[in-house]
Amino acid sequence: QVQLVESGGGLVLPGGSLRLSCAASGSISSINAMGWYRQAPGKERELVAVKMTGGSANYADSVKGRFTISRDNAKNTVYLQMNSLKPEDTAVYYCYADVVDLLTRKYNDYWGQGTQVTVSS
Repeated sequence: QVQLVESGGGLVLPGGSLRLSCAASGSISSINAMGWYRQAPGKERELVAVKMTGGSANYADSVKGRFTISRDNAKNTVYLQMNSLKPEDTAVYYCYADVVDLLTRKYNDYWGQGTQVTVSS
């Protein structure tokens, strides 16, 4: 089993910044993709940003230029630096990891519990 533990969510004013962190632990051989999704009230869950082990990354158009994803592969940790936050960024943010299991050597998808980000004045 693999666990993803998120931190860094909270309440912030429009234009402010937050940094989310997610650390993976457990039966991990390696991690391919690691990133963040979000789900706002009344909307479908959407990709925010994802980063591969090799370093490539992609972002949702709505956050491009404002959010930056980074990884510390040695610590199995992914970060999301969120700047110039807008009310429409308000959502539950979920960490995601595509993990090669240490025992089975198969890829499995894992999700964090979600952390609330609220952007409001």
